[in-house]
Parts: sequence; structure tokens; C-alpha cells
Amino acid sequence: MMKNAQISLVLILLLVASAFQPRPQKHILFFGDSLTAGYGVNPDQAFPELIQHRLDSLHLPYQVTNAGVSGETTSGGKSRIDWVLRQPVDIFILELGANDGLRGIPVAGTTANLQAIIDKVRAKYPSAKIILAGMQMPPSMGSTYATQFRNLFPQLAAKNNLALIPFLLQNVGGIPRLNQRDGIHPTPEGHRIVAGNVWKILKPLL
Repeated sequence: MMKNAQISLVLILLLVASAFQPRPQKHILFFGDSLTAGYGVNPDQAFPELIQHRLDSLHLPYQVTNAGVSGETTSGGKSRIDWVLRQPVDIFILELGANDGLRGIPVAGTTANLQAIIDKVRAKYPSAKIILAGMQMPPSMGSTYATQFRNLFPQLAAKNNLALIPFLLQNVGGIPRLNQRDGIHPTPEGHRIVAGNVWKILKPLL
């Protein structure tokens, strides 16, 4: 009887210990430009950090890395993606293209660069889930260009079977009180809305 009791006690202790062991950490990488980097706001106010707060509040085992660089183009992103992919990636959120559009870079070139980034992620981490953030250009860039630019994101998402955020700045872009003086970068309140746009697409993939 004593021996059985000792075995039972050991089993209970092992079960209790396993319950308190931390779950393996997974990694979410935000790869983008100044929008991702949180230009003009405190780092903890940028939408990737707000996503981290939400994950933590739900006790989900994910670590967010913000790899946003202000001024980044898709060409620049293609050049640095190999270095960024040295870290583990389970979910990759690609937010690039806005600076290409504002510079009037041909849509074909932007599309090719984004495809190259997607290919590199897939080659290094075949099981990683990829989310593409859609962007739009103002009418001042010309209606033909603006339409082609807007369409490249759903087309890339469909081609590569990616999750798509239809428009990252939905309910933020063009609204003065939600943007800084430059009219481009969100305020802290704007970032909270952007985080909500991202969360709608990210949540089902967790």
C-alpha cells in the first residue's frame, strides 16, 4: 500500500509540474516600413506592440518582433529579408509597398519585390503562415496607378494563398484626427484601430 501511495504521489507531482511549465514560444514577425515601426509615436503605441499586449492578455504563447524600418521600400525589404529571417518565424506579417506607391514606382516592380520576399519566407520557413497587408494610394497618384496598386495586394494574396488584410489603414487613412500632421502616419488612437484591423485577420491563424 505504501509503495502504491508513493507512486501516486510522484504521478501527481509530475502532473502539477507539467501544468506549470511554459508552453513553447511562437514567433510573429512584423516586416514593414514606418507604419509598422511606429513613426511619430512611442514604441509601445505602435500597432505591433498593441498586438503583443492583446496576445499577452489572452495568455497566448507568442512573441512579437517589430522589424519595421522607416522609409523602407519593397526593394529595401528584399535586400534585408535574409538577415531578418535568421530568427524563428511562425507567422510573418508583410507590410510594405506604401513608399513605392508614394514614389510612383511601377506596380510590376513592387509586385516582383513582394513576391521575392514571400518566396524567401516560404523557402526558409515552409510551415510559416503569411499575412499580407493591403495598401492604397490617394487619387492624386492618378486613378489608373491607384487602381493597379490597390489590386496588386489581393492578386498576390490569391496567387500565394496568403491571408490578406484588405486595407491596413481602414477607418484611419484620410481621417485627420487619427493621423499625425503629415497626414500619413497614424496617431496612437489610429494605431489602436490599425491593430484591430490586423487582429481580425491574425486571430484565426493563432
